[in-house]
Amino acid sequence: MIVSASRRTDIPALFSEWFYNRVEKGFVLLKNPYNPLQVGRVTLTPDKVDGFVFWTKNAAPMLSRIHELDDFKYYFQFTITAYEKDVERNIPDKEEIVIPAFKRIGKGKAIWRYDPILLNEKYTWDYHIRAFTKIAESLEGYTTKAVTSFVDFYRTVDLTPLKIQALASEQKKELAHKLAEIAGQHGIELFSCAEELSLPYSACVDGKMFGVNKLKDRNQRGLCQCVESVDIGAYSTCANGCAYCYANHYGYVLPRTNPNSDVLGTPLTGNEKIRQRN
Repeated sequence: MIVSASRRTDIPALFSEWFYNRVEKGFVLLKNPYNPLQVGRVTLTPDKVDGFVFWTKNAAPMLSRIHELDDFKYYFQFTITAYEKDVERNIPDKEEIVIPAFKRIGKGKAIWRYDPILLNEKYTWDYHIRAFTKIAESLEGYTTKAVTSFVDFYRTVDLTPLKIQALASEQKKELAHKLAEIAGQHGIELFSCAEELSLPYSACVDGKMFGVNKLKDRNQRGLCQCVESVDIGAYSTCANGCAYCYANHYGYVLPRTNPNSDVLGTPLTGNEKIRQRN
């Protein structure tokens, strides 16, 4: 089983102590986000986990204990964008903290995500070109793969304050191809995440990275190439404060999880039904 940690929240940045405690205990509990009385138990031992896929905007808090995962396979989907505090409110300084953390992970275990792309009066076409170029220069030699997509509109996310400028399909493709050219100049291949941009598609959860064959994940969007995995995160727990975040419904964030809890998010009540997942 591939473990995703997590599309629903930033475990490396915010819950690394909780995660390492779960690895030490050898299991984690996770609630069904649509039926919290249904709880899965996932064994977190090397013989049961094909690999971990970590999704983060700041891996720094996790890296001091990364040696505890020496018996596991893993890689990071690591988002580094052009945005400032008006869009990514609680992300630390990218040049001083975020990019150095990326470089510490290792070339074969770090994938750069430059997504989502949004354009407005501040974050213009030229702004993205300049910012992407600068980040690509910084990451040259530290990764060979990047992933991009344009911002999606969810009913639970109010994007009105960002005053996003709509782009036609061909405009998106044009910008994506310009970014791909820049990436290529620095030894990085740019992929698309579940969006038709005339780029190769990314399997962000990729069984080939772990040497296993898995079925395509039918729960993801149609163009998504990800394979089946189990996500151990929880919605409405991320405190990164990103204005475009779909994982915190209507911007609500739950109180911080106890690092010793078996489950991320709200504690169990005792009325749940628990079943083994792997």
